[in-house]
Order: sequence, then structure tokens, then C-alpha cells
Amino acid sequence: MNTFAVILPAAGKSTRFGDARRKKPFVELRGRPVWVRTAEAFVNREDVVQTLVCVAAEDVDWFKEKYAPNLAFMNVEIVVGGDSRADTVQNALAGVGADVDFIAVHDAARPLIAKNWVDAVFAAAEKSGAAIPAIPLSSTVKRVGHDQAGGDQIIETVDRRGLWAAQTPQVFKRQVLLDAYARRDGFEATDEAQLVERIGQSIAVVPGWPMNLKITTQDDLRAAEALLGALPQEKSLGSLHPFADERFL
Repeated sequence: MNTFAVILPAAGKSTRFGDARRKKPFVELRGRPVWVRTAEAFVNREDVVQTLVCVAAEDVDWFKEKYAPNLAFMNVEIVVGGDSRADTVQNALAGVGADVDFIAVHDAARPLIAKNWVDAVFAAAEKSGAAIPAIPLSSTVKRVGHDQAGGDQIIETVDRRGLWAAQTPQVFKRQVLLDAYARRDGFEATDEAQLVERIGQSIAVVPGWPMNLKITTQDDLRAAEALLGALPQEKSLGSLHPFADERFL
């Protein structure tokens, strides 16, 4: 069985979330912290041998105190994040065990993730060496700029054919991701796949899931609250009942 390390970046400033008191990975989603819901999708997997949560330097002491009960029962490591996402992940890579086969990076603020979805991306990465989930764009895409008065206006309509919106977890052979970051040279990638693309590595795309949203704004949090109950669950003995909810099959 291949082994996986999972990096959960939670060190961003959350400037778009609109809550100066709380960063988005640390808000509660139906009574439980977002980052905890996210981490639980990985820490209980047999193939995940290491889970690293990346926290901003100014939050580390608070994080350890605030979530001491969670940390006591969850096998996670805390990593001090950097100034950008790429810096944060690079810090975490230094702590990944040498015996790990694959490294997955998943947004800590993307808590609606089901086991079978993770299974699909992990399996694709095992087959190809690199894989991400993504969703083909279905809406008409407009490039927008500012007019002289400072307002927004359409510059052009962009052909959406072949355009996909990337999601996480993004999963790579350990050495592939290490090589990509070794050749980063300060480049500020917005996701790990962008760095891996730059070294010429092909990346498989797994059809993603609309529910796998990233909480960026307050509206995203409200959407996540509404969708939480519809998240697919693992099959259980209860699902063997003839009148069981088909979501659990």
C-alpha cells in the first residue's frame, strides 16, 4: 500500500472572509471548527501516515491552546506557515517523512470532502504520478477590467472550452512535488499543480465535485452549512436496510 502525507494550509490572512476576529479555517461549521472537519477526512485513513496543519506564526500559540482537546486526539503536526501559500507549503515539505510515497495538499478551508472523492484522486495520482480534481466551467466567462471612473466593465468574453476550475486535494509523487518546489525560484504559484506544470510533469484531472467548495467569504460559509447534511457518507451497516437513504450507498 502506498503511503500519503497530507498538507493542510491554514496560514492565510482570510482578508476576503470579512471577519476581523476569526480566520476562515477556525470558524465553526455546525458547531465544529472548519479545519477539524477538513483534517478528519484524512487522519482516519489507513494510507495517510502524516498530516501537517500549517498555521501562521502569530497564531501558533493560540492554536495550540484553543484546540488542545482536538490536538490531543488527532495525529497532526503543526507547521509554521509562510508569507504566501507557496511559502507555507514549502515549509511543510521540509517536515514530510522520507518514507512517504505521495504528498497531498488540501485547503484547510475546504471541509466538504468525502472519502470516495479522496479515494478517486489518490488512485489517479498512484496511476499517473500527479492528479487533481477540477470542474469544467459551465458559465459564460467574462474578462473584466476597470474603466476610467474606476468601475468594472467587460473587456471580452473568454472561450470557456477546455477551461476547468481546480480544486483540492492535489496529489503528487513525493519526489515530483519536491522537485517542483526545488525549482520554484520564488515563483508565487496559486496552487501546487502550477509549479508541477512548470517542470513539465503531466497531471491527471479527476472530475471534481461542486460540493467541494472552498470557504472564502461569509456566503461560502452559509452555503457549506446548507450542504453539510448532503455530503456523501461511507456505506455502513445501516445502509443495508431496504429503506436506507441512497446517499449512504
